[in-house]
Amino acid sequence: MILTLAGGPMFTHENQSRQSDNDAESASPASVADASDRHAAAAASHPHTVHPDVARDLLGKIETVRSKLQSVIRGKSDVIDSVLTCILAEGSVLVEDVPGVGKTTLAKSIAALIDLEFQRIQCTPDLLPSDILGSAIFQPTSGEFHFRRGPIFCNLLIADEINRASPRTQSALLEAMAESQVTIDSTQYRLAKPFIVIATQNPTGFEGTYPLPESQLDRFLFRLSMDYPDQESEIELLLDQASHDPSSELTPVMHRDDLATLQRLVREVTVDRKVVRYLVALVGATRHDSRLRVGCSPRGSKMLLRAAQARAVLDQRDYVLPDDIQEVAVAVLAHRVSMRSVSTSWSDAAAVIDELIRQTEVVV
Repeated sequence: MILTLAGGPMFTHENQSRQSDNDAESASPASVADASDRHAAAAASHPHTVHPDVARDLLGKIETVRSKLQSVIRGKSDVIDSVLTCILAEGSVLVEDVPGVGKTTLAKSIAALIDLEFQRIQCTPDLLPSDILGSAIFQPTSGEFHFRRGPIFCNLLIADEINRASPRTQSALLEAMAESQVTIDSTQYRLAKPFIVIATQNPTGFEGTYPLPESQLDRFLFRLSMDYPDQESEIELLLDQASHDPSSELTPVMHRDDLATLQRLVREVTVDRKVVRYLVALVGATRHDSRLRVGCSPRGSKMLLRAAQARAVLDQRDYVLPDDIQEVAVAVLAHRVSMRSVSTSWSDAAAVIDELIRQTEVVV
C-alpha cells in the first residue's frame, strides 16, 4: 500500500539518471575530493540542514554506488539495498551464510566505492580483544607506554566469521558499535566518522563457532542472509569473472565525508505521525504474539524508524512510507525478539515478523 504524505521527491528520475551516468563516466579520486570540498562549503553555510543541491548530487552518487555493486555481486540487489540502507542509517550489519557467497567481497567493494578507510580482521578462537582495539607498548628509549591503535580505528571494519571469536573478543566490539568509541586502560578513544561494522558469521552449528549473545546481536542494526545466487546470476558471475576480479577495479565515486552528509540527510527525513503509529503497532504485535518469549524493545523501535528513514533516502524520497517500514522490518526486528522454543532459528523469527507485517493494519 502506498500513501501520499507531506513532502515531495528529492530527486527526479530524469536528474537521477543523468547524474548517475555522469558519475559513472567521470568519477575519479580527484573529482570525488573536489566535490567533497564543495559539499563541505555548502554544509558550513547550512549547519543544521543539507542543502538541496548537495542532496541532489549525493543521491546521484549513492545510486551509482548501488549500480556498481550490482555489477560485482550478481543477483543480490535486495541484499545490496539492505546493506546500503544500514550504512545510511549509521548502523552495523551482520551477514550470515555459508562461506563463499560474496559476503566479504560486498563489504570490500563498498569500502572501495565510498573511499572508506577499512580494516579486515579474521576472527579465530585465539583472537584477543587487544588484537582488535590495540594495546599499550612499552618504549625502552623513553621509558613510557605508547598506545598502538588496533584495526578498529577505521571507517569500515570487516569482521570475518565473528562467531568463531571467543565471547570475550566479541564483547570488545560492543562499545564501538553502540557509542563509536572504545575504552582502553580507563582512557576513551573516539572512533572516526563514519564508523561501520560489517560482520559475517557462519550458520550456527558449524564447528568451532560461539553463538553471539542477545546483547551483541542488538548492536547490529540489520541481520541479513545472502543465500546462494540463482542459476542465471551464477552463470553470469562465472563468465564475467573467469579472467579477472571486477571488485579489484573499483574506484571511489564518493568520499567518506559525502557519506557523513547523507547520514545527516537521513535524520532530516519527514515522518508522519500516522506512519509512526503504524510502526508502533507493528512493534507492539511482537510483544503480544504467543510464539515470542520476548518482543522488540523501544530501542528496536528507534532503530526501525531510522532504518525506514534511510530506506526513503535510498529510494530518493524525503518522507517515510509504510512500505519503507515493511521493507526493513524483518532485518531490524527478527534478531531482536526471542522465540519460546529453544530449537528454533533466526529464520523462524523472521517468518513470524513477516507474518506480523501482513497482519498489522496500515492506518491511512
